[in-house]
Amino acid sequence: MKNRFGQTILVILLLTGFALQAQYTDDIPKNRPFFDKKTVSWGYYFGMNFYDFKISYDRQYEHIIQETHPGFQVGLVGNLNLNPWVSIRTEPGVFFTNRKLIFRNLLTPKDSIREITSNYVQLPLSIKFNTIRYGNIRPYITGGIIFAHNLNSWEDSNNDNAAGRFRMRTNVWMYEVGIGLEMYLFYFKFTPSIRGVFSLQDELVRDNDPNSPWTSHIEYMMTRGVYINLTFE
Repeated sequence: MKNRFGQTILVILLLTGFALQAQYTDDIPKNRPFFDKKTVSWGYYFGMNFYDFKISYDRQYEHIIQETHPGFQVGLVGNLNLNPWVSIRTEPGVFFTNRKLIFRNLLTPKDSIREITSNYVQLPLSIKFNTIRYGNIRPYITGGIIFAHNLNSWEDSNNDNAAGRFRMRTNVWMYEVGIGLEMYLFYFKFTPSIRGVFSLQDELVRDNDPNSPWTSHIEYMMTRGVYINLTFE
């Protein structure tokens, strides 16, 4: 996760540098010069995500290996401009993620491997801080709170890991932080951004057996991830 996150950051920074070099001139014609004077604007986005878990153990034994697989997301954008530099933003969407947990304390694949496919319906509310516009680009930073509803949590299932089912909390609060680069094109505004998302609560539903080899050693398990959005407004 850390290596992938670092590589993604490097790519975004390189693309940002090329865009700044190409667009930061005073004589370049400005596309959509009145776009940011709108009080409310709308759009949509899609992108790719990489999620895993932050796991804390209640004993000095880390017995879980994580494998992260790419997922994707789609959603809508609503933006309310408070002034030229600050806006309130909501980006409701559906996030499809896939994670694999390998329990090293168990020997057979049937018991040691748990595939976790999560479909989150996310309802975020964030605040966005813009810089001034340079030609046809404008960088920004953002941060906010997210309510996430996991459609594949199995929280209320009577079956647990003993029956092959890994259970998680259905409703989770998270927070996100990110950076982006708005690019004003002739017909629309295109914005690539990179975000980090972090759960604020334990998502693990413990097994019925208090001595479960899957959950008894875990103090908490919380989602974390990084994702890239491509937004069109």
